[in-house]
Amino acid sequence: MIGKWLREFREFAMKGNVVDMAVGIIIGAAFGKIVTSLVNDVIMPPIGLLTGNMDFGQLFINLGETTHASLEAAEAAGAPVIKYGLFINNILDFVLVAAAIFIVIRAMNRLRARQEAAPPPEPPAEVKLLGEIRDLLKAGR
Repeated sequence: MIGKWLREFREFAMKGNVVDMAVGIIIGAAFGKIVTSLVNDVIMPPIGLLTGNMDFGQLFINLGETTHASLEAAEAAGAPVIKYGLFINNILDFVLVAAAIFIVIRAMNRLRARQEAAPPPEPPAEVKLLGEIRDLLKAGR
């Protein structure tokens, strides 16, 4: 019974689509790091400069009776808060990551289209000669 289970598991694990999926996940994780770095290290600094280094993560609505100077102070006091600034940050992150992925995929598609549009290589001289012989034989019939 265990032997049959192991055989079925080995067949499942060695199928091409499982291996392809594993490779895709690994490459996707690595690509995710590249996109995150692009957003955090290249795109966000100019946006921060344009917004005067405003930290949206600190924006909140205090639902409690007492006032608090910062989100951390409100959380430390246990005050109920709506952290809409973090929500804005997450939306911005999503939009920037989606835009970065779109730009990268678009560039990759353009490169692929150029490669596919390239003319096929010139056939070897032997193939050309055989084609000419074939054409002469057809014409002589």
